[in-house]
Amino acid sequence: MEYRRVGRSGLVVSELSFGAATFGGRGEFFSAWGSTDLAQARAIVEVCLEAGITMFDTADVYSDGASEEVLGAALDGRRDDVVISTKMALPLGGGPTDWGTSRSRLIGGVEKSLRRLRTDRIDLFQLHSYDAYTPIAEVLDTLDVLVQQGKIRYTGVSNFHGWQLMKSLAMADANQQPRYVAHQVYYSLIGRDYEWELMPLALAEGVGALVWSPLGWGRLTGKIRRGQPLPARSRLHATADAGPPVEDAMLYDVVDVLDAVATETGKSVPQVALNWLLRRPTVSSVIVGARDEAQLRENLGAVGWRLTDDQISRLDAASGREAPYPYFPYFRQAGFAQLNPPLLRR
Repeated sequence: MEYRRVGRSGLVVSELSFGAATFGGRGEFFSAWGSTDLAQARAIVEVCLEAGITMFDTADVYSDGASEEVLGAALDGRRDDVVISTKMALPLGGGPTDWGTSRSRLIGGVEKSLRRLRTDRIDLFQLHSYDAYTPIAEVLDTLDVLVQQGKIRYTGVSNFHGWQLMKSLAMADANQQPRYVAHQVYYSLIGRDYEWELMPLALAEGVGALVWSPLGWGRLTGKIRRGQPLPARSRLHATADAGPPVEDAMLYDVVDVLDAVATETGKSVPQVALNWLLRRPTVSSVIVGARDEAQLRENLGAVGWRLTDDQISRLDAASGREAPYPYFPYFRQAGFAQLNPPLLRR
């Protein structure tokens, strides 16, 4: 396991992090991603720690708070060995103030998260989405207070547009307040939109990417192939419409190359897909989930080795798409038909 700084901050995390969204099993879909109980969570946490994973990511909305509760209990006695990341902004209840990032929501929500996590501080606190109703200045002022109080160590965001992140960073700099060091984003071999604007922004501003759904909403697990029906037991039958979309033709093109590279390396399709992400610019950590120890150990096989330049180029070619306006003029003028100019390569 390698360790990386998050952006240009002093926060150090493992290259793979564990996403605890499956812990708890309370609530409806989107909040209830899985049903991992405390005993199972403790076993998974132990495997993570043995493998060198240091960061554990959750959110207040996962299982209506139960994910934080189970994670906090599972980390009992190991708090100083780990980095805890949680998020807040999405609706948690039906009340008028049960969503967003207002001052009252953030202060009250952080207190509740601290209790559920059984800790006195959150190492990385992220805004789960942009709240257009709350002024950015109010959000930054509130986070500054929470950092000064020691309840939060570092701050970040998730799923922001480029202008939302840049405006927030500029205001933080102007007011000498803590700036966001992380951006939790969707990024995969079948979802490379992060590269159009958010990656160049992150390179320029020193913001580290924490990648969610690195296997394309379960489509890059190796169970989906050209000419084969979706397995009857696949969760995609029920969840595909809720996740990032992808055209079947692109998916099959990428999986064809993943299959070939997996054969060459002796690795599995998901391990190859994860390893590709670990080589991308700005990526500080790739968040992997698991419903059991076997699935976790499979994901852990993505580290400790490297794809060759030729293998990366073939995966790039299969997954690359021409940039949309206003990004394509730059790439055309620079002489690149696909995204991947040297500027964006690590």
